[in-house]
Amino acid sequence: MELKYFPKITVILRGYTYSQVRTVVKNLIGTSLSSVEITMNSPDAIETIRKINEEFGHCILTGAGTVTTYEEAEAVIKAGARFVLSPIMLSQKIIHLCKTHQVISVPASMTPTEIKTSLDMGADIVKVFPARTMGPDYFKDIQSPLGKLPLMAVGGVNGDNVGEYLEAGASYAGIGSGIFKKEDILSEQEEGIIQSIKYFEGRLK
Repeated sequence: MELKYFPKITVILRGYTYSQVRTVVKNLIGTSLSSVEITMNSPDAIETIRKINEEFGHCILTGAGTVTTYEEAEAVIKAGARFVLSPIMLSQKIIHLCKTHQVISVPASMTPTEIKTSLDMGADIVKVFPARTMGPDYFKDIQSPLGKLPLMAVGGVNGDNVGEYLEAGASYAGIGSGIFKKEDILSEQEEGIIQSIKYFEGRLK
């Protein structure tokens, strides 16, 4: 996919079953939250990615998170992941694999050198992680000398502060526990999930 179509906000679902993920995803349809990251440290993550993409891929962008190896990247891309995120810098080999399959690559970095290196290697977006450690101003500070960069704020970002990160220069944000109450997802309490989505969307306006 082309980067210009990548949504501003990605919902991170970590550690949930297929049924729990599906309950969240079906309630995202028609909202401004149209991108979902299913992390590799979730039960049967690859199968969940495959099923969610097959059912909702026409309206929800499904990707894989916490990808750290080439083998994992191969497996999630085969399962239909449209983007690959990592908590670490991705190898050149993994980035090339993503490019070959038109999959968005999002390695993580923190320092200016790491960010520039990942972009020079061909990464589409660089995840600044954990964002809470650096704070919103870091996104503005780092782009003052380097120019506008495709940066994603992840880690400590929620409905109350996401606007600060976006205003400071983050182009994207990845948010998990900052949107939903964990107990609502675990119990598949749809009304609570819907209310959390509405609250978050209201904070984006």
